[in-house]
Amino acid sequence: MNNIRATLAIVWRIAIPYFRSEDKWAGRGLLAAVIVIELLLVAIDVLVNQWYSRFYNYLQERDWNGFVWELGVFTLLASASVALSVYQLYLNQWLQIRWRQWLTRHYLGEWLNSATHYRMQLKGDAADNPDQRITDDVRSFVEQTLNIGIGLLSSIVTLLSFVVILWGLSNAAPLHISGLDFPIPGYLVWAALVYAIFGTALTHWIGSPLVNLNFEQQRYEADFRFNLVRVRENSEQIALLKGEGAERERLLLRYGYVVGNWYAIMSRTKRLTAFTASYSQAAVIFPFILTAPAYFAGKIQLGGMVQTGSAFGSVQKALSFFVSAYRSLAEWRAVVARLDGFEMSVASAVNLPAHEPAIALEVAGRHIDLEQLCVNLPNGTPLVAAKAFTIQASERVLVTGPSGSGKSTLFRAIAGIWPFGTGTVVVPEKAKLMMLPQRPYFSVGVLRDAVVYPAAPGAFDAAQVREALIAVGLPDLAERLDEDGHWNRMLSLGEQQRLGLARALLHAPDYLFLDEATASLDEPSEARLYRLLAERLPQATIVSIGHRSTLDAFHTRKVALVKDGAIHVVGGERTAAEPSAAR
Repeated sequence: MNNIRATLAIVWRIAIPYFRSEDKWAGRGLLAAVIVIELLLVAIDVLVNQWYSRFYNYLQERDWNGFVWELGVFTLLASASVALSVYQLYLNQWLQIRWRQWLTRHYLGEWLNSATHYRMQLKGDAADNPDQRITDDVRSFVEQTLNIGIGLLSSIVTLLSFVVILWGLSNAAPLHISGLDFPIPGYLVWAALVYAIFGTALTHWIGSPLVNLNFEQQRYEADFRFNLVRVRENSEQIALLKGEGAERERLLLRYGYVVGNWYAIMSRTKRLTAFTASYSQAAVIFPFILTAPAYFAGKIQLGGMVQTGSAFGSVQKALSFFVSAYRSLAEWRAVVARLDGFEMSVASAVNLPAHEPAIALEVAGRHIDLEQLCVNLPNGTPLVAAKAFTIQASERVLVTGPSGSGKSTLFRAIAGIWPFGTGTVVVPEKAKLMMLPQRPYFSVGVLRDAVVYPAAPGAFDAAQVREALIAVGLPDLAERLDEDGHWNRMLSLGEQQRLGLARALLHAPDYLFLDEATASLDEPSEARLYRLLAERLPQATIVSIGHRSTLDAFHTRKVALVKDGAIHVVGGERTAAEPSAAR
């Protein structure tokens, strides 16, 4: 019971924001229409149940006129039922796509807000494969929540409607055994109740493992798909290392988890289906067994017997809602758990727990100041520290240090995407920061849009983009601005780094951080590009991470990360002109 309440609380938390959103009136209107149509369909079922009595009585009495009349009545009821069912499906699907669209935008906004997606990855929490949660899980949640919710409402209304009918039929056709009547009020209702309770309890006992099995199946499927994508994205490195055999074994191992869990689902589903199918078949004949003695004793007519069977079936079906929908409920609970885990993971990435320290970000002053900063790994291990470090406007700073000393992580802390640690990072108000890593990112699509990213397409005209590409030494690409492609795959790393610098020229940031952003270029090309940055961005502050001594000539200040026990500290400063003069 506690699990049910917890699941319903989660469903409410996930579902209700849409019906309070800017699209609330459309959502509420569509939901109301679907519910009203469902109520009308139940009303038609009640009318059809009454029609059974009249129709079969006319058959028993061989009344031709009554028979023809009831055929006309049935035609009208059936036509109305078909029309309502069609429009209910149409409106239900319309509501599904609007609700899914809103949820997708909401989750994308939360996931791609202020580097939340990056922090979630760093923390290694429960939100594995967020792509699946935003696609498959959102779709399944909306579809199954509506179907299960409408199904449950239909069962409740059907139960209330047909219990009254079945109670009256029980009194009209008393329990008749061995020539004796047993006047048990509403005995057919009690029989349906006992039958449904028995079926529900046994179904839950057989099918309860399906909840966890479905949860694991979705996780294994997503994990297998994610690793297939990883192979596709890194196909060149795999081919160079001749790692196809290793990748095949690794992928087959992960697919083995998919198959093994699926076999467990098959086994459990087989048992559940065997019971529910037997249960449903027995429910067809059960009411006729109860009423047959009264019919053969002449207590009721054929129409009354058929109407009783129909009413009993409706009550039993309503009471057995959880039996018939158990597998859907198991899959739905797994989806709800995954979306709940995703929301919790997003919240955890946005707001670190109170007991965990976090780097404070402030907007003030005219320079970048690191005050008593200690950058940690996600597990809390100290990595790099800066007690009092300032990057002045228009400075050229070269940061050096051994691999693994925390240079790139220090850049991430300054950019505001690395919260793990203590101290404060102060950034000037309205200052434009741009970070260029060693392997820049380019969106898949038109080259012009990839270069101006993250600006919107069309933010820079074609002439500006073309001129920037020519300036960084890519004249051939300057003629391919409208070409569509996967540029991280199509270009060498050196060409990608040139494209990254073209992006910097276009955006003209106030602070440009280069994390070995020219490491794949030869030294003469690197020197030309640094001179280009000095010429085109004379007021920009440039902070570089690099290991080549030739970079000293393009920086006015050199900062080394020095090991101090288990941590590296920002120190060992000197002007970068010294080595240049020595040459």
